[in-house]
Amino acid sequence: MNAAPTHSLEARYYTDPVIYKAELKGLLARTWQFAGHASQIPNVGDYFAFEIAGESLFAIRGRDEVIRTFYNVCQHRAHEMVSGTGNTRVVVCPYHAWTYELTGRLRAGPNIKSVPGFDREKICLTEVRTEDFNGFIFVNLDNGAAPMDEWFPGVREEIRAYVPHIGNLAPLEWVEVPENCNWKVSVENYSECYHCPINHPTFAEGVVKPETYDIQPDPDGSYVLRHTTECQSLEAMTYPIDLSVPHADEYQSWFLWPMFSFQCYPGNVLNTYHWRATGVDTCTVWRGWFTEGGAESDVIRGLAVQDRQTTVEEDIRLVESVQRGLHSRGYRPGPLVVDPSCGVNSEHSILQLQKWMREAADRDLEEAGN
Repeated sequence: MNAAPTHSLEARYYTDPVIYKAELKGLLARTWQFAGHASQIPNVGDYFAFEIAGESLFAIRGRDEVIRTFYNVCQHRAHEMVSGTGNTRVVVCPYHAWTYELTGRLRAGPNIKSVPGFDREKICLTEVRTEDFNGFIFVNLDNGAAPMDEWFPGVREEIRAYVPHIGNLAPLEWVEVPENCNWKVSVENYSECYHCPINHPTFAEGVVKPETYDIQPDPDGSYVLRHTTECQSLEAMTYPIDLSVPHADEYQSWFLWPMFSFQCYPGNVLNTYHWRATGVDTCTVWRGWFTEGGAESDVIRGLAVQDRQTTVEEDIRLVESVQRGLHSRGYRPGPLVVDPSCGVNSEHSILQLQKWMREAADRDLEEAGN
């Protein structure tokens, strides 16, 4: 007897404000989240501020060249320390001028020596777990979280094989894409290509061969989905590639649960997706395009424009329609198309992704007492 098909997640996982609030305190605070690129802060004292799971943070390069991340809050009376980007010799709170070293330790403050028993050695900005993953800075608000190489075993080395010059890369441009949908809708759309031949003609006919497209969960159960396919014929490709370079004729993507993906386009072109949840019905997607040293490239710039005008715009229409549909009283979650032979017309990757989503949301709700 055949097993009953697995149905998609109930709409509430994408539309319930209670689940979204629980995710901010739970899933998004205990997983590795992309912060920025090391090339953004090349010099001692360079910093940038950003937000993860509703928390304001900043990353800064120390005198020992180590990049550290701190909660963006003074330990005196909770004023924010920095905003935007900049460079500083020490970190000074704008409120009462409490001054911290680049390591986060309190250095000085007006009149603190007059306070009996005041021990500045015991006062430090609260540090956040930070990892440099091939030049990409990730943070985790859970101090007890396993390192990234345990979450995503082998990925660091696999990316280097496809992009051996990754250590020299810097962003050529970031494209910020607001979407009126829950972040999980957008991530799901990214994590299958069942819709590609119908909705992405430029990508499907001028970049990859859909008939060779596959997305596989990690066989050992780690939190990564690998996309693989061949490139189109050179005559059909929308941009030139050098096939003498290893892996130049392949497309490979590594989706790192829950909100980041490295993509290597044919021609060894590194680009990225990362997501930020901004509300139960909204998120922001950033598309990053990289060159050596961030140098100008007509080919990569043109590819980024092509992507923005085709695949990105096409996906916005799709995910926003799905979000509207999830609010419909007429929606009944249908069965996923899980083909045992996998391939482009199978949703086996969505089966795995929704398993992670359901487990995370149910855990978050339980811990929140809901």
